[in-house]
Amino acid sequence: MVRANGAVSLRELARVVQTSEVTVRRDVRALEAEGLLDRRHGGAVLPGGFTRESGFPHKSHLATAEKTAIADLAAGLVEEGEAIVVGAGTTTQELARRLARVPGLTVVTNSLLVAQALAHANRVEVVMTGGTLRGSNYALVGSGAEQSLHGLRVSRAFLSGSGLTAERGLSTSNMLSASVDRALVQAAAEVVVLADHTKLGTDTMFQTVPTDLVTHLVTDEPPKGEDRAAGELQALADQGVRIAVAGTQSGREQALPEQRRPLGGGSSQLRVAAGGGGQIADLAPRRR
Repeated sequence: MVRANGAVSLRELARVVQTSEVTVRRDVRALEAEGLLDRRHGGAVLPGGFTRESGFPHKSHLATAEKTAIADLAAGLVEEGEAIVVGAGTTTQELARRLARVPGLTVVTNSLLVAQALAHANRVEVVMTGGTLRGSNYALVGSGAEQSLHGLRVSRAFLSGSGLTAERGLSTSNMLSASVDRALVQAAAEVVVLADHTKLGTDTMFQTVPTDLVTHLVTDEPPKGEDRAAGELQALADQGVRIAVAGTQSGREQALPEQRRPLGGGSSQLRVAAGGGGQIADLAPRRR
């Protein structure tokens, strides 16, 4: 599965082989020791440090519960009458389905899937970029897409990607997609990254949003034992990113493990909001 798709989550592996995630995690460690793959938070990738991009059919079946919880929470950031941009991705597609209920909204996107999710929303105006269709993720890319975004100004950009680290920010495996995502960022006053826990700590080839430009991160609750993922979240919070964590396994709000005092003193507490609702929490001092 890893060879075919470039990356796979532990939950997906456990489902396919019909065993527990604990067993899969042990087997993945053994395969990593043999140099056959690299472990990532909540998953595994091809060896070499940089993952290649998976196709849409594969990504649409990965971390579906997590993406739903993230989309539910991220939708709470959008207010009636706003103008926003939404990038391509399976998580942003889930967000778009929820935005159909926001009256007076204007959504600029390069994603056919986002536009399709909003096509029948009578109170939402959808503006498509130009560009060349990239079939693997149903997105418009290239100079036409980038030029159509010049001079645009909106309140927020909602973006996904292939990996997110505190050191480098959001990244993706495709150069054309990265260029359009940068243009989307330039059009927005704030940048909201939607990334499930399997992307935390993963670094891919092309940087799209450096950490200092990420205003919010909406992610899901890492599985038990994934303390490194919680550490990555805290490192992002230390750099001023406002983080909201949507729980998919319980309806209780709880603190994540491995919390530290943020750089420069003060306190910054990461919280987990109930899946399917809740509010975005201000978890770190704003940089701007």
